[in-house]
Amino acid sequence: MMENRIHITQGEFAIGNRPEIVITTLLGSCVACCIWDPKAGIGGMNHMLRAAQSVGSKYTNVAGINSMELLINALVKQGARRDRLVAKAFGGACMISGLSDVGWRNAEFTMKYLADEEIDCLGHSLGGKQARNLRFWPATGRVMQKMSTERIKDDLPPPTPRPEQSQLELFEDSDLTVPDRGVKSEVSRAVPSEPCLDIGRQRDS
Repeated sequence: MMENRIHITQGEFAIGNRPEIVITTLLGSCVACCIWDPKAGIGGMNHMLRAAQSVGSKYTNVAGINSMELLINALVKQGARRDRLVAKAFGGACMISGLSDVGWRNAEFTMKYLADEEIDCLGHSLGGKQARNLRFWPATGRVMQKMSTERIKDDLPPPTPRPEQSQLELFEDSDLTVPDRGVKSEVSRAVPSEPCLDIGRQRDS
């Protein structure tokens, strides 16, 4: 069976219910939540850049809540039941010591949200100082993770502007080997009884 690989980046999510669909992402301080309905055989993954954001002297979780609800609502729309959802969570690294606590806050938000919404978290890999390459099979809930020392764009200090120099960073995906421990703007119109692949992006708050 040929894989249908969908790569998501910051602020994006994807869902699917076919066995050949694999959703991939690369995480630094960001967090990805893999959520699926084992009975319906449908799942999805998001990629949250800043789940908790500072507003003055306080923090707000609006961006994180929005990202989670967009993913969950897309799953329910395609036939999942909220009371059957289970999850795995990844990311939240601090790859540059002393730079910020963004990764920790992202991880803290994700685990608290799942607990508050009574979504069982079957496994997680959070924190640390390394990037994570993820592959998620949304139809089954299988996840493979590979740790990496690669620096992720959102973890780097702001660069000195260089107008004529491209800031594009290329990433070549590689096979992931760690055992198990689902983005763009178009949206499929498939009904729940049909194979589906929905892709979407979180709107800026």
